[in-house]
Amino acid sequence: MNLHFFPSRKVAAYMVRLFVTRSLAVLLALVLVLTTLDLLGNSGDILAHPGNGDAELWRYAGLRVPQLIARFLPFSVLLGTLIMLVTLNQHSEIITMKAAGISAHQIIAPLVLAGFLIAAFNFVFNERVVTRANAALSAWEAVEYGPVPAASQVQNDVRVQHGDDLIFVRQVAGEGDRVRLAGITIYDRSGGTLRRILEAERGVRTPGGWRLDNGRLFTVETGQVSRMPRVDLGPSLRPDQFTLASVDPDEQDFWQLRRSIAALQEAGRRTTTLEASLWHKLSGPLSTVLMPLLAAVAAFGLARSGQLFFRAVIGMALGFAYFVADNFALAMGNFGAYPPLLAAWGPFLLFLLVGEAVLIQGEE
Repeated sequence: MNLHFFPSRKVAAYMVRLFVTRSLAVLLALVLVLTTLDLLGNSGDILAHPGNGDAELWRYAGLRVPQLIARFLPFSVLLGTLIMLVTLNQHSEIITMKAAGISAHQIIAPLVLAGFLIAAFNFVFNERVVTRANAALSAWEAVEYGPVPAASQVQNDVRVQHGDDLIFVRQVAGEGDRVRLAGITIYDRSGGTLRRILEAERGVRTPGGWRLDNGRLFTVETGQVSRMPRVDLGPSLRPDQFTLASVDPDEQDFWQLRRSIAALQEAGRRTTTLEASLWHKLSGPLSTVLMPLLAAVAAFGLARSGQLFFRAVIGMALGFAYFVADNFALAMGNFGAYPPLLAAWGPFLLFLLVGEAVLIQGEE
């Protein structure tokens, strides 16, 4: 038996070329179909805003396509690998390779190496493109596809509890003393009883605290509504209570999320959910490495035995079982039932062992 980890250079290049082209073809088809369906479902809301037209539809598609690519790239690798291996098996190319002394591990090794390269691309793509597209689309949706305020660190639908009071802010822009609030609702409670509701259009940080503009105060006990052009709040409400209240891991890259977690820990806030999402930014892209291993069940076995379709279904089931287990573990990590490392890496390590067992079975 050939003891080299990879087969010959020509065989490895041939396998990688088939693997990459099939996976990209599946990804392109999925993205085109899903983008079209998504546009059909949201075009009415986009065009409902005065002044929006074709340019806004293309803008929406440009923001959604990176999300779809990142989400369905592992699915595409799974389906592309299955298509490739089933075709090779049908044409007896797998049998020819094994007859030439190439083991099952050597047949799959070039695909695993290509999977690592795709995982590296997926990680960089998520960090540099997808997180920014998520943040931009979220900010645009918050203003109902209208003009987005030109500001950095925009967060939407922020909820803060300050003592007994509850504060809801539609949009938070900026950071530190440059924080700007829009769409503010304050529920003034005393002993758990709602006393007043204060609504304001805008809020900015001042040296003495906060200034809210165009306020509307509703007193629960009397039912009286009064207009207040300006409302001043004390300095006890800190800006970081707004900027750290709604940390979305999908809108921050790995290092930015690490800094947010550190800031929350300094403030004494619970960060288990964010830590699981942080580690999943590494384990998630690596799922493309598992797909050739899980799909390998379709490569080995005689095509004439009539079980090739059944083997392909098993490979697809193993791949989808991984995605189900991964989402389940991440959800359990968000609830605090699983430690962050186990939630992010547990399914990956489990199905890595499953894939290796499939390859060992293929050697027989």
